[in-house]
Amino acid sequence: MSKRNSAAAKTAARERLRVERERQAKRAKVKRQVVVACSVVAVLAVAGGIGYAVVQNNKPTYWEEAADKPLVKPANTTGENGTTVVMGKSTAKKTLVMYEDPRCPVCAQFEQTVGPKLKSDYDAGKFKLQFVGATFLDNGLSGEGSKNALSALGAALDVSPEAFLEYKTALYSAKWHPEESDDKFKDDSYLIKAADTVSALKGNAAFQKAVKDGTYDRWALEMSKTFDKSGVSGTPTLKMDGKALTAPGSQNAPMTVADFTTALEAALKA
Repeated sequence: MSKRNSAAAKTAARERLRVERERQAKRAKVKRQVVVACSVVAVLAVAGGIGYAVVQNNKPTYWEEAADKPLVKPANTTGENGTTVVMGKSTAKKTLVMYEDPRCPVCAQFEQTVGPKLKSDYDAGKFKLQFVGATFLDNGLSGEGSKNALSALGAALDVSPEAFLEYKTALYSAKWHPEESDDKFKDDSYLIKAADTVSALKGNAAFQKAVKDGTYDRWALEMSKTFDKSGVSGTPTLKMDGKALTAPGSQNAPMTVADFTTALEAALKA
């Protein structure tokens, strides 16, 4: 082999080596760019996810939004926010004030046991009834059933005081009142099913629309504020002339017909 051929071969080999090194360098550069790009995308995705979570966590809840909606007062109410709910014969001289939370199991027990006697005395004109609704169990147990049921009671009150009382009795009945921890009252369809046991509400399109649309949600929140400002710490609580009706030797509401009758007669005579 001549020196010329040998030199040409070496030059060609060096050129191939140079080309191969450049090719590998370009591949490495592209790979680094891909890695960097993927890392940027991953960081942006994480940041976006965090941002979305922050936005979602800072969004007002349904009931926080309801607090800012226009207030619709049910018919048969008085007071600045329609939270004074008094019903009964005009000839009744005294008013029995009832403080109840729709989810309260003790309220359900009271209504199932003493409710019929209370209703018969009310129908007889012994007293007027004033209702003050509470929703504190939604906070203690988590959920929204108390607020939603109170809103539905507002829709019933808009129909008539009688429909309101019958519906309240239905919600507290053994058939429809759920366990304290079961937030069934958050479901509009469940509330409507219970309402179908009340003649004035069965198939009542206006009532059903009000429940589904949350027409009285803001009113329910205002009513709850009225309870919170009352100083009453538990439900059920019964008051007449500002004094609590209690069972003998107890600070709690009377839970038997006999105890209720004794406490009521004493309050009516006072």
